[in-house]
Amino acid sequence: MGAVYSQLSIEERRRIERWRHANVHVREMARVLKRSKATIHREIKRNFFSDPCLPKCDGYYGASAQRKLILHPELRKRVVERLKNGWTPEQIGNRMIYEGAKLRVCQEMIYRYIYSSEGMADELRWYLSEHRMYRRPRRARKRQAPKFDRDVSILFRPDDVAHRHQLGHWEGDFMLFKQTLGQSNVTSLVKRVSRFTVLLKNPYKQTKPVMGKIMKAIRDLPHPARKSITFDRGTEFVSWLHQQAEIGTQTWFCDPSSPWQKGTVENTNRRVRRWLLKKRDITAVVVQVSLTN
Repeated sequence: MGAVYSQLSIEERRRIERWRHANVHVREMARVLKRSKATIHREIKRNFFSDPCLPKCDGYYGASAQRKLILHPELRKRVVERLKNGWTPEQIGNRMIYEGAKLRVCQEMIYRYIYSSEGMADELRWYLSEHRMYRRPRRARKRQAPKFDRDVSILFRPDDVAHRHQLGHWEGDFMLFKQTLGQSNVTSLVKRVSRFTVLLKNPYKQTKPVMGKIMKAIRDLPHPARKSITFDRGTEFVSWLHQQAEIGTQTWFCDPSSPWQKGTVENTNRRVRRWLLKKRDITAVVVQVSLTN
């Protein structure tokens, strides 16, 4: 699980303001606050006040960093209008980023304004989907069940498979290309013993079509030739249960962030990349290719 980051508090912002007036270096601010230097730089840049009519007032003000919607009436008006038109705070914040607005707010700041005394006085909560009187605490959602059962971890894969003592065991992986060329991608399947390779082209990344193509490719093989497949934990392989139920091929999954545990297909992909470069448009490439060493 990745690290959990917290936003700068109002007290931390006030300390940054005082240090700015005292010409304290950002590196020293980050050390004392136990924050990243990038966090301090972004905070100062994001909330730096500048007005050509008030050149002597230019600077960073910690107390105003969380009150941007109060200090800028035009920005507040634009946000409130979109809320009343049915936009969510997420849509408003991301739209401002997409439009490249110089003065913008994030979804968290919009939520804070809605549930502030000013926002509650205007009853802005009624324009949210759930109309809650009090905001739900952040990160209070229930933890989702894991998509990959512990029982299919590579740790439980038989030693005969790990040491390549048996035929019929495969490894699978996903090869992506530049997003500007579309969503087309390639699934690579490699036998662990013979290195026989099958490449399958997919028009999309959804898990059911991807796993459906894999099942179609190996379904007609006798069961001893398709005993198991080892994947990484990519979302394109979450429909592994359908594969086990429909064709009886056992599925194993690498540990999180450990693609090296299926080194056979990783090495094969490096060889295939000589012809299927990331910047190549594969829409016109042959649908299925089989390779052998």
